[in-house]
Amino acid sequence: MLSEKIRVLIVDDHQLMIEGLRSLLEDEDSISFVAGATSMQEAMTFLENNKIDVILMDVNMPDSSGIEITKKVKALFPQIKVVALTMHDDISIISKMIKAGASGYVMKRTNMHEVVDALKIVYKDGRYLSPSAQNIIMDNLMSPDEFMDHKEETKPLLSARELEVLKLIAKEYSNEQIGEKLFISERTVEAHRRNIFIKTKTKSIVGLIKYAINEGLVSFGSD
Repeated sequence: MLSEKIRVLIVDDHQLMIEGLRSLLEDEDSISFVAGATSMQEAMTFLENNKIDVILMDVNMPDSSGIEITKKVKALFPQIKVVALTMHDDISIISKMIKAGASGYVMKRTNMHEVVDALKIVYKDGRYLSPSAQNIIMDNLMSPDEFMDHKEETKPLLSARELEVLKLIAKEYSNEQIGEKLFISERTVEAHRRNIFIKTKTKSIVGLIKYAINEGLVSFGSD
């Protein structure tokens, strides 16, 4: 059963940051104890000898990243919750921290009320993403690097010239007529036809026309 007050460990490589956060958190009624550690080794040693509920974890650490420390903490002390408190606003860092086991992600530029809210929420088995982190995730949901595996699909399947040839095929023009219309040789027309069949994965004129209609590539309303 959870106690009423939270025991916090701040893991940050800057002692001044630890002291500043500690002085602010110790004034909170919901927090009973605040300690600090400036390295992974110091943090692990402290956890082995003291009971902690939530860790405020910086991502940048001298001996190991906050991501690696979080993984180690969750492997050895799964009951301890981790809240990332960092300047990093990169989607990949946010994702890696969450995958490592962090239950919360808060930016250092936020106010103390949000930090305390995050501690309270994750302490009760909840999850917390600061509004800034939420915005970063939303802004990256459709980014090419992370999620648009279908990027190639946005590129036109047929070239402009192939599309011209396709439209004339749909109007039942012969290779000779297409060549005359587009000022290209019959051999070039035949090459375009062959490429069109390959790209559209069709094997007959009927199949090709059906494909063109389905994809909205041809219009029979005008000549």
